[in-house]
Parts: sequence; structure tokens; C-alpha cells
Amino acid sequence: MKKIAVILSGCGVYDGSEIYESVLTLLRIQQQGAHYQCMAPDIEQMHVINHLTGDVVAGESRNVLVEAARLARGEIIDLATANPDDYDALIIPGGSGAAKNLSTFAVKGAECQVNQDVKTFTQAMHRAGKPVGLICIAPTMTPLIFGDGALCTIGSDKHTASAIEAMGGKHQDCAVNGIVIDQERNIISTPAYMLAGSITEAASGINNLVDAVLQRADKELPRV
Repeated sequence: MKKIAVILSGCGVYDGSEIYESVLTLLRIQQQGAHYQCMAPDIEQMHVINHLTGDVVAGESRNVLVEAARLARGEIIDLATANPDDYDALIIPGGSGAAKNLSTFAVKGAECQVNQDVKTFTQAMHRAGKPVGLICIAPTMTPLIFGDGALCTIGSDKHTASAIEAMGGKHQDCAVNGIVIDQERNIISTPAYMLAGSITEAASGINNLVDAVLQRADKELPRV
């Protein structure tokens, strides 16, 4: 049975992992006969958002791993302890946590950095020739992880796409139900809630991404 690593960034669209995107990813992995292992960095969130009002909650802090455990029903590990050799592929759902906790894209844009544990684990998977799926805003990390020329999509937002290209990546516009595959680097991305107006629309692209990741995990692809 294929085992897929899923990196989460908290719990909640405005300060962590997008809940629908994460659950749809886990559901599709299991529906396709594979197993998943959720993981997250053991770090403090950038900030805490009141998801009713959209306001920053002053004086409150939360831990990314602890919050992500809500999504994983407690079945989660510290990313720093994860062994890339144990997994056949990796998927990173979106949500603002990908741009606030896994990277600093939300604050620094094209001058951002990626969390070192995220970068180390993802690059190890990549070097082993294993597919990596990136959803929603998570593909903004693509050029910093995979290098100049790496191809991805966040949909059609010109501002975000230009930031990806400023970092050395290549962006391709994509419909909500589509995926973009960097064939050389074995990277698959989809816009999800960068474009989706409903959970059904988000599922259309996420299902295609998970299916493509699993199909490519079955192939003997060259190591980088």
C-alpha cells in the first residue's frame, strides 16, 4: 500500500491549513487505496485569526503541530522526526498557513523563505524521485524548494503568479478542476480555493491532483 506524507500548517483557512482542502486530500488518498501520514512543524503560528471576524487575536499564540492535530484527529507526527524513506509521495494542502507558517510568503512575497524542516523533507522526497503535490497557495514555495524554472500553478491570480516568477519559478494559468505537472521535476499543483467557489469545485482539482500523485508514485521515476 502506498504511503503518502501530508504536511499540514495548522487548522483554519486564515492562519493554518484550509480544512476542506486537507480533508478532501485525505479522503481521496484513502478512497484510492493508499495510506496517509499527517505531519507538521513544531513551531508557533505567525498569528491567530478569529475566523468569525477575520481579525487577528491579540496576545494569543498557538502551535502549528498542536493545531494541525485537530485536522488529523491526533494521528500526526512532528515533521522534524519524519523519515522521507518511509513515504512514496508528498502532498501539501493550502490555506494561509502555507504562506504564514510553512513559509513567509504572506509577509515577504518574493523575498520569502521556507521553513527549514519543510524544505529539508520536501527536497529529500524530490531527490528520491518521488512526486510532490502542492495545493492552492502552497505552490508559491515551488521555486525556493525545487529551484529555478520549476513549473506550478496557483490558478490565475496575476499578482501571486508574478511573485512566483520573480523567485525564479514558472507559472501556468489553470482552471479550478485542472492540474499542472512539471514533468521533469515530478511536481503537481492545482488551484483549489485560489479559484474555487464551493467545496465541490475544490474537490474537482484536488481529486485530480491526488490521482496524479498516486499514479506517478507507481512509476519508476529517475532520482534527481
